Formats: sequence, C-alpha cells, structure tokens
Amino acid sequence: MAGAALGAGTVAYGLIATAAGTELGTPLPPFLAEWDPRVGPLAPLAVALLAAGAALAPRLQLPSVSAPRFVAAASILGLALRLTLAAARDGVAGWYAVYEVPNLEAANEYLPALPAFEFGLRFFLDTFAEIGTSLTVNAVGHPPGLLVVLHLLGIESAQAMAALTIVGGALSVPLAYLLARRLLDERRARMATLLYVFAPSAMLYGATSADALYATLALLVALLLVARERVGQTFGAATFALVSFFSYANLAVGAWATIVAAGRDGPARAVKLAALCAAALGAFYGGLHLATGYDPVGALVSVESVYREGVASGRPYAFWLVGSPVAFLAALGLPTAWYALRSAGAGSAAAIGVVAVLAVAAVLGFTKAETERIYLFIVPLACVAAASSLPERRLRPVLAVLAAQALAAELLLETIW
Repeated sequence: MAGAALGAGTVAYGLIATAAGTELGTPLPPFLAEWDPRVGPLAPLAVALLAAGAALAPRLQLPSVSAPRFVAAASILGLALRLTLAAARDGVAGWYAVYEVPNLEAANEYLPALPAFEFGLRFFLDTFAEIGTSLTVNAVGHPPGLLVVLHLLGIESAQAMAALTIVGGALSVPLAYLLARRLLDERRARMATLLYVFAPSAMLYGATSADALYATLALLVALLLVARERVGQTFGAATFALVSFFSYANLAVGAWATIVAAGRDGPARAVKLAALCAAALGAFYGGLHLATGYDPVGALVSVESVYREGVASGRPYAFWLVGSPVAFLAALGLPTAWYALRSAGAGSAAAIGVVAVLAVAAVLGFTKAETERIYLFIVPLACVAAASSLPERRLRPVLAVLAAQALAAELLLETIW
C-alpha cells in the first residue's frame, strides 16, 4: 500500500508541477510520453485481439495443454499483440517508423552510425571510444555490440532493423517461461509468462525498440545464471560478458542473479557467482582489447560526457530518484507491479532482486526518465516475481486490466517508440 501511495503521489506531483510551469524534463513526468490521442484504421484489430487474448489466455493454464503447446501459443500471442498494438496508431509503418527518416527519433538511432565502419570492423572498435561522441545518441549510449551485428548482417534499412528487433524481441517469451520454470512451479511459471505477454511496456516497445532485443539477451543470461549446475553458471557468466557488449543496463542481470542465488542457496554461493561474472567480464574485455584495441573504459567516458551534456542533464535528480522506478513499475502494468511488490515484502528472492536493482539504478542516477523502455529487460524478471503471489483466480481480470492499460497508452499517448 505504501508503494502504491508513493507512486500515485509521484505521478500527481509530476503532472501538477509541470502544469504550474516547473520543468522536470519530460512532457508528462514521470513518463517519457506526451498527450496525443490518435486512432488508426488498424486499432479495432488491436482491440479485438487484446480482448480475445485476455479472455482466452488463462485457458492455457489447463493441464491438458502441454508445456510445448503452451510455449508455442504464448509466443505467437505475444508477437501478435506487439505487432497489432504497434500498428494501432500508424498502421504497419508503426513497426519501423522510429528507425526511418523523417521520424525525428531516427537521427538518434543506430542506422545513421553505420558509416563509422567505413574503414573496417577492427578500426571501428579500436577508435570507438574516441569517435563515440560524434555518433548518434543511442549508438554512443550503448556498447557497440548491436552496431557490429548490423554491420556484419548488412542491415541498413529501417525495415530490416525492425525485423531484427521484432523477431529478437519475440524470442523473449519462451525464454521468460524457461526462466520462470526454474524459479516457480509449472502453473505459476505459466502465469508469469502470461503476465509478461500482456505487460504494457513489453507490448508498447516490443516491436519498436532495440531494447526489446536487449531484453531477450538479458533473459538468456538470467536463465543460465540461475542454474544450480556449475557448468550452466560458467556458461552463463561467459554469456553475461558477451551480452554486456550490447547494453550497459544488462550488467544489472548479474546483480539480480546474485541476489537470487543468495536467497536460494546462501551468501557463499552468491559470492562465487559474482566472482565468476566479474572474471568473465575481465577476460572478455581484456581479450577484446588485445584483439581489436577496444577501450571499454574510454567508451564509458564517452557515454558519460554525452549524457552530461544531453537532455538528461536538465532532469532534476531529486524528482527522478523516485520518478524513474515509478515510471517503470507503472509501465510494467499496475496489477503486476502490485503483486511484484507484495512478493518482495513476502521475501521472494526474485522480487527482492528486482527492487534492489531498481533502487540502486535510481540512486546512482543511471537513468533519469525513459525507464519504461530502458528497463525493458527487467520486465520478465518482475513478472516472475509477481507470479509468486498472484492468486490464480485473479489471472483473467489482471490480464484484462493489463490489456486495457496498454491499449489506452498506445492510443492516447505519443511514446516515441
């Protein structure tokens, strides 16, 4: 109840302060969105699919539905919801418009940075720390992993970029089920998966943002790190290091997995896992530096300078200390956030890990606003946490609320991605 009151107070303060002329850094603080109602010709399809999905998805809980059939059905439903919701305002162009000129955000995305590969991959990596500040905001704001993939695959168009992120993001649904299955029983693992399928932020950004692809990579790491077998954890640590080359935010998955290990197996096991992850990071970036000249410390300095001088510098720390996690939890889905916080209060290690990651990120000021998108990788982890305390009889109404929230956000707000 205290968390709900804090969240409601934060939203109310942000809206009232903005209306009174106080500049907090976004049009509708604490959310990175602005009021812009618009209904496209495909909106009725989104309404119909969301309504039918919320009504019928709980049937996937039935014992007669085998695990492979559940995963297949949930994956198809998740992809369909993301695509139809993304097209509800702007039609099919809504799937790729964010990457395409003349969309204003396109100038900040990854494709305009690809000419930096003119002198080859090795030269690009060797000079990334030096040229970083001359690249687009999203390119310099992340390690160059995705840029390298785009270069190697020859992806240069907005449509191809969208296809990569849509397909890559859709793979997060089966991974979310596998992760939940390692931490929960079968029925609750299915509940967690359905909460993720209907999570407003996952639907709103799952077909239009590269962060959906990063979320899939983070889930793969989480799945491997929560394994109790040493071989699985070792492979997970190596994958953790590789995935960190795509997004700095994904480093938080290692912290989350360490907290889960501490809750399940004790502090000694957690310390070993943390040391394993640290060793993997050192080996990966040390080897990458020797092979290509890539400077991870210099790359971080470039990120810091860009954000220090960018739009985030005008966002007051005191407000976003609370506003950032509130925005994430609201976009996660109000009922899901409620049950995730209840699980944390009940001592769930997965839920405590989510709360800890959000709290540390907020205090350190890694992100001031934009957490609805940037923290997309935490959404499935929070859904796993919520499923441990969600009564099964309430699953259908919860999915209905999540569907309604996602639809309202898509049709009433301009969320850029």
